[in-house]
Amino acid sequence: MSAGTILTVSGLTKSFGDGEAETLVLKGIDLQLAEGEMAALLGPSGSGKSTLLSILGTLMRASGGSHEMLGTDLMQASEAERTEFRSKYLGFVFQFHHLLPDLSAIENVMMPAAAAAGRETAPMRSKAGELLDAMGLAERRDFRPAAMSGGQRQRVAVARALINDPVLVLADEPTGNLDRQTADEVMALIRSINDSLSSSFLISTHDAHIAAQCPRRIELLDGRIVHA
Repeated sequence: MSAGTILTVSGLTKSFGDGEAETLVLKGIDLQLAEGEMAALLGPSGSGKSTLLSILGTLMRASGGSHEMLGTDLMQASEAERTEFRSKYLGFVFQFHHLLPDLSAIENVMMPAAAAAGRETAPMRSKAGELLDAMGLAERRDFRPAAMSGGQRQRVAVARALINDPVLVLADEPTGNLDRQTADEVMALIRSINDSLSSSFLISTHDAHIAAQCPRRIELLDGRIVHA
């Protein structure tokens, strides 16, 4: 793992609502992630994990503090700049795969790249095929999600997250909808990808078994990091 820091947040806060109805969800988060790092974000439901991932992924803007990645001040960036940054440097995997049901596996993997470019290209399709091959899904590339198992669908989702060569992949409970054996298989795949590529992974989970498979564990409790 490179020692280079790719992301730094300091004093990060997030609140929802106004006045007496205001709820402070994140209460001053200080965090750094390094290039090539694989870290678990561990905490019970309601601890703020999904909110923090949404902010780090530029899907939501923090209420206060600083948020920098790759030298870009994402607190001050416009929405258009944040969208472009997200497309170039970030990948996402969710608990529910969110694959488009009418598209094949390879079309789902290509989707972020095609959306960024405004069209599909032959190199794009070739790369998507290579990613599916790496996921052990060479024979499923033309299958639609309904014809695949839960583990296969989640592996397609991982491939989709990697299509744009992200610097950081944010995974929100990526194994939460899978049985233990399938979850371990997906985690083994993520570890293999992390070893072979330079992409960093931040994996949100409330499962200590899943968190133990990551070299670094960051514990979030009641909106605060209690261990990093």
